[in-house]
Amino acid sequence: MQLQEQRQYSPAEYLELEVISDYRNEYIDGQIIPMTGGTPNHNQIALNLSASLNFALKRQPYRVFVAEQRLWIPKKRIHTYPDVMVVAGSLEFAEGRTDTITNPLIIAEVLSKSTRSYDVDEKFAAYRSIPSFQEYVLIDQYTHHVEQYYKTDNKKWIFSEYEDENSILTLSSIQFEISLLDIYDKVDFEIKE
Repeated sequence: MQLQEQRQYSPAEYLELEVISDYRNEYIDGQIIPMTGGTPNHNQIALNLSASLNFALKRQPYRVFVAEQRLWIPKKRIHTYPDVMVVAGSLEFAEGRTDTITNPLIIAEVLSKSTRSYDVDEKFAAYRSIPSFQEYVLIDQYTHHVEQYYKTDNKKWIFSEYEDENSILTLSSIQFEISLLDIYDKVDFEIKE
């Protein structure tokens, strides 16, 4: 059996293809990887969190983005689309771009069975290479379960876990809290992927 070598793309080639693509793709160090479609629960959770953040942060120096905003991680050569991002202050863009940001403060990912280990391990490691990045929230779409990581002044990461539907997730890098009941509003755990 002959192994077929995958073509390597430059970030510029990826971006040329991405702007005309009918679907979103991630770019990981030369590889273009199609992103899987979201489930209704995945989309509902991302919407619930992003809408609550956007309302709570109105008229404050923060921007909230959901799903369609591309992020460039230069140290890891990754272009990706986090489920929810918060940016503090002015947007910083990838060189020569106005559609790709580089300075998230907070990132939240809704976990899927197919991407869970990547989101928890490799993607979190890549996000930690971003100087502005301070907080990571991982939300399970199959049960009430949220994991939170936030960076301290001495670059240590503190972990918290929430499993009770009445728990309150309190972010550390901005003044914001939300109950798991609100994160999971209208989510139907009976729907299987």
